[in-house]
Amino acid sequence: MTRHLQALLGSLGRLARSPLATLLTVFVIALALALPAALKVFVSNSQLATGDFAGAVDVSVYLKTDVPLGKAQQLAQAARRRADVADVTLIPADKGLEDFRTYSGFGDALAALKENPLPHVLHVRPKAQEGSPASLESLRRYFGAWPEVEVVQVDTEWVNRFNAMLDVLRRLLLIAAALLGIGVLAVIGNTIRLEIQSRRAEIEVTKLVGGSNAYVRRPFLYTGVLYGLAGALLAWAIVAIAVVVLASSVAKLAHLYGSQFTLRGLELADVGMLLGAGIVLGWLGAWISAARHLRSIEPRA
Repeated sequence: MTRHLQALLGSLGRLARSPLATLLTVFVIALALALPAALKVFVSNSQLATGDFAGAVDVSVYLKTDVPLGKAQQLAQAARRRADVADVTLIPADKGLEDFRTYSGFGDALAALKENPLPHVLHVRPKAQEGSPASLESLRRYFGAWPEVEVVQVDTEWVNRFNAMLDVLRRLLLIAAALLGIGVLAVIGNTIRLEIQSRRAEIEVTKLVGGSNAYVRRPFLYTGVLYGLAGALLAWAIVAIAVVVLASSVAKLAHLYGSQFTLRGLELADVGMLLGAGIVLGWLGAWISAARHLRSIEPRA
C-alpha cells in the first residue's frame, strides 16, 4: 500500500512540475470525452422533450357539415368530461371560414361561395401524462365512434419521426464513444511513451538494482489514471457549462411549443460512467504503452 501511495504521489509531482504540458494533454482528453457526453445529454433531453411535447399534441375532431353548432357544443362538453382530456376548444365553422379567408389569401374566391363548406372542429388537448401513442390512439377511436364525426386527425407523425432520429443518434453516440475512446487511448499511450523515453536512464538504474517491470510500470499506470480522471472531470465541467449557456434558449424554444421543459445536464449515473471511462481508458492506455516500451529497456553492462 505504501509503495502504491508513493507511486501516486510521485506521479502527481511529475505532472505538477510540467503544468502546461499536463494541461494541454488533459484538455485534449477532455474534448474527446466531452463530445460523446454532450451527445448523451442531447439524446436524453430530446427524449424528455418529446414526451413533454406530446402533451401539446392536439387531436383534431372534424364534425360532419350538417351537425348544428348546439350539438357541437354538447359534444365539446362531453369530451371535456374524459379523464384523459386536459382541454377542448370548439372552433365553429363560421370562425374557421373567417380565419381561412384571412390567412389563406383566397378571400375573393371564398366570397363567391353560397354556403360555408367547413365543419365545426374540436381541438382536444390530451393531458401530459396521456401523450403516449397508445393513449392518443384510444382518444382517436373514442371520437371516431361518434356518429357526428367525419374525421379524427392525431398529429403524432412528427413525434414518430423524431423518435426515429433519436434511434439514429443513439447509434452515433455508441460509434462516437468507441472512436473517441480509441483516441484517448492513443493520446495517453503516446504521452506515457514520451515520459518513458525521458526517464530511460532512471528505468535502467531501477532494473539494474532488481526492480521488476511491474514495479517500474506502476508510476506510469498512476500517471495514466490521473490523466484520464482529470480529463473526465474537465469534460464534465465543459458539458455543465454548455448546459448552463443553452438553458435559457432551450426554455424559450420549449415555451413556443407550450411546454415547461428545462434543459438537464448529466445525471449522476452518467457522471459516474464518464469518470469511470476516463479512469479505465487512462489505465489501459498507460498499461499498453508501458508494457510495450518497458520490455525494450534493459540495463546496459
